[in-house]
Amino acid sequence: MASATSAMNSHPPISNPHQLRMLLVAKPIKLQSKQAFPTTPRIRCSVSSNSLLDLATSTSPACRPAPYREEAATATFTKPASKTGPNWNLLQRFAAAALDTIEEAFISNVLERPHPLPKTADPAVQISGNFAPVGEQAPCRNLTVQGRIPPSIDGVYVRNGANPLFEPVAGHHLFDGDGMVHAVHLRNGTAAYACRYTETERFRQERAIGKPVFPKAIGELHGHSGIARLLLFYARSLCGLVDGSHGIGVANAGLIYFNDRLLAMSEDDIPYHVRITPSGDLETVERYDFHGQLRSSMIAHPKLDPVSRELFALSYDVIKKPYLKYFSFSPDGNKSADVEIPLDQPTMMHDFAITDNYVVVPDQQVVFKLEEMIRGGSPVIFDRAKTARFGVLPKCAADASEMQWVDVPDCFCFHLWNAWEEPATGEVVVIGSCMTPPDSVFNEREESLKSILSEIRLDLKHGKSTHHPILSPADQLNLEAGMVNRKMMGRKTRYAYLAIAEPWPKVSGFAKVDLSTGEIKKFIYGDSRFGGEPYFLPKETDSSGEDDGYVLSFVHNEKTTKSELLIVNAADMQLEAAVKMPSRVPYGFHGTFVCSRDLVTQA
Repeated sequence: MASATSAMNSHPPISNPHQLRMLLVAKPIKLQSKQAFPTTPRIRCSVSSNSLLDLATSTSPACRPAPYREEAATATFTKPASKTGPNWNLLQRFAAAALDTIEEAFISNVLERPHPLPKTADPAVQISGNFAPVGEQAPCRNLTVQGRIPPSIDGVYVRNGANPLFEPVAGHHLFDGDGMVHAVHLRNGTAAYACRYTETERFRQERAIGKPVFPKAIGELHGHSGIARLLLFYARSLCGLVDGSHGIGVANAGLIYFNDRLLAMSEDDIPYHVRITPSGDLETVERYDFHGQLRSSMIAHPKLDPVSRELFALSYDVIKKPYLKYFSFSPDGNKSADVEIPLDQPTMMHDFAITDNYVVVPDQQVVFKLEEMIRGGSPVIFDRAKTARFGVLPKCAADASEMQWVDVPDCFCFHLWNAWEEPATGEVVVIGSCMTPPDSVFNEREESLKSILSEIRLDLKHGKSTHHPILSPADQLNLEAGMVNRKMMGRKTRYAYLAIAEPWPKVSGFAKVDLSTGEIKKFIYGDSRFGGEPYFLPKETDSSGEDDGYVLSFVHNEKTTKSELLIVNAADMQLEAAVKMPSRVPYGFHGTFVCSRDLVTQA
């Protein structure tokens, strides 16, 4: 849907919104009124020149956390600016005032107000409780640690998430929020924390204007009001009030460290380079197009091959063909030529998988039909007439003629955890979470959403497939968000560490699943404590044990509003340490870990 707005500019087509995360909470909060925005909270910090690489030898903390007040989690938004806009001439100010009047009088009051928002677009639901935004946090060191941080953990755990800068003016979906990166530096048993917005082109323009002006790809673009908001954005663009030619993405979903850069991503744009500074802070460097090589969007789940160190990615578009492209980058950042993959209609493609020799591309039943907006509906629909299929393409393919498609009926995966080749049978095995109903995160449904960890086998010789749940019926859980040992990406793995999304959509713990036997071991966070994606961090030392490492996860106590980072031994599932956060950390999306030796070579 972001492509609908990008098509109005000279910009190459921008693709699409992020997919499933944990959307709702049981206790929505009342959002602050526009007249009573709270100021952004800050922690008082003193100036320090100590390098973050020398945390253990620091004689004093760079920041002393304020006492953590036990209060309800409330949304922290930036107060709208009182002026019309930055450096606008008289005609532009007049146009801005006129368009603001049209927005308020016609779009908000005539098209939107008479129609109640569904839960999937209601800000009071989507960004309530611990999904509510927080203010930026300057670096804060010497955090309280219960237990012992393993000495082998040496680097920065970073996690992305959606954190809207301004209070929404219309519908809002959790995935629509501005990107914010949360960083915890762990070294020699000490911990430090900071969080900052990723300053995308969209973020910078809205901050300068003082209000949200870019369309919300999921929460707003529904029916006739969605069309009206697209036209409003187009009118503001024609008047020079906004500029979408340098991207309209929010960079709030994925994170990956590649080619000496930490990249923040969402599939509606190209990545943003975020640097971890020596003081432990975060700064946005640039919208990173790999030195002019990347001219289209890139999905938020590129795959880094642990053997070749190549990065593989997809780009999809919802406006014009080709709807899907595949490409890769060499370890030093040189991009391959695009492989255009023919599709009959634009398909939501949030994730894919790699094996030793192939990329595995899902072409599933959730598709984009922008004409549905004319009929008053959502452009994201579940096409029941379509049969889901998986395409298997050699990594080095020059074109799509080498793609082999295999039908996989009644299967919809938002995330694929791993894939590998079975030499004995010639099959490609894919591990993913199959979800039903597939479009319920975008369109309100009566059915409860289920996410079933499944093994999918693609028989390339006969063009057939099978798939089945990995857990027994007695052990069945909603498992969503997580990973395998990244050292084993694309190769046969025994274990997966996945979020227990129960009671749906909250994450009450995580599970270690033996993919061969279905055996499951759980780590439950406890009463009123919920988290997000469990991140598996393998030990740096060479080890024969696939589960030789640690699981990191932010956890929030909804009774006390306190947050912490848990470090769990992945082998025995025992808690090693809990790092107390100086401020609330909202539930978020995906993360990665940057080791200390990589910090000193950042671009």
